[in-house]
Amino acid sequence: MFRWGILSTAKIAREQLIPAIQESDNGVLSAIASRDGAKASALAERFGAPHAFGSYEDMLASHVIDAVYIPLPTSQHVEWAVKAADAGKHVLVEKPLALHADQIAPVIAARDRNKVIVSEAFMVTYHPQWAKVRDLIADGAIGRLRYVQGAFSYYNVDPQNMRNRPELGGGALPDIGVYPAVTTRFATGAEPRRVQATVERDKTFGTDIHSSIRADFGSFELSFYLSTQLAARQMMVFHGDKGFIEVASPFNAGLYDDHRVTLHDQGHGTAQIFRFPATKQYQLQVETFARAARGETVQLFSLEESVKNQKLIDAVFRAGDTDTWESV
Repeated sequence: MFRWGILSTAKIAREQLIPAIQESDNGVLSAIASRDGAKASALAERFGAPHAFGSYEDMLASHVIDAVYIPLPTSQHVEWAVKAADAGKHVLVEKPLALHADQIAPVIAARDRNKVIVSEAFMVTYHPQWAKVRDLIADGAIGRLRYVQGAFSYYNVDPQNMRNRPELGGGALPDIGVYPAVTTRFATGAEPRRVQATVERDKTFGTDIHSSIRADFGSFELSFYLSTQLAARQMMVFHGDKGFIEVASPFNAGLYDDHRVTLHDQGHGTAQIFRFPATKQYQLQVETFARAARGETVQLFSLEESVKNQKLIDAVFRAGDTDTWESV
């Protein structure tokens, strides 16, 4: 079994990744590391991990794990991804991997010199609903794609939450703006040319809290909005000249809505619904990662894809400052 170590006791690890590892068919939770040894021991005991470490460095230096999952604050992702790769461990690092596209270069270099697998944790790319959307578009089910529309919002005004702390890499664009970007790129295989955006920052926190974005992909346009201070909502729609596709809960399937993709066929006046009720995207992610680390040929989200996605987010920030179209 593929042995996982968790670098920190973060909420997403407790609620999503550790359960996914335990439910996976090829992985086992081997170790927890925290700067607080008592926290590491408590979490290890809770989930039955045989090893607990009172420092990140000690776990990376050990021989009890094959890979490390990094759910630290965004501002620390690059540093610890490089350290983990240099320790010879495979690395799954929570999104966003970096705050700027050029920060990813050291991670790519560490991956290559150590011959390990390093991937940004975009769990949505492993959900079969997105493979279905991609296939429907490629097969011409909606004709010529002309317009993509999306939204992602939630309400969080906790000043201690890392999403509201700029020094930790907080903000709506780093946290959730990456999702409409990555799913559009994944489903279409296309890359944006330029973006236009309005970006509003919280006067107290300093983080971006509302954004409205237009991205020009050449043959179609992506338009989406984000907020960390609006009622919770997710949606993605892919609109063509012969029909359109709606993804009910595109990013947190099963939480915001059902695992459901609806194909609207204008020519026949029908709607076809595809459901994926038992899908666990985090489990699929860790299973795919482990297979890649074992040398199997699988579709894993690459660091090169991470660079492309982050370039779009970088351009949105620039466009928000200049109030003009910015090249990606």
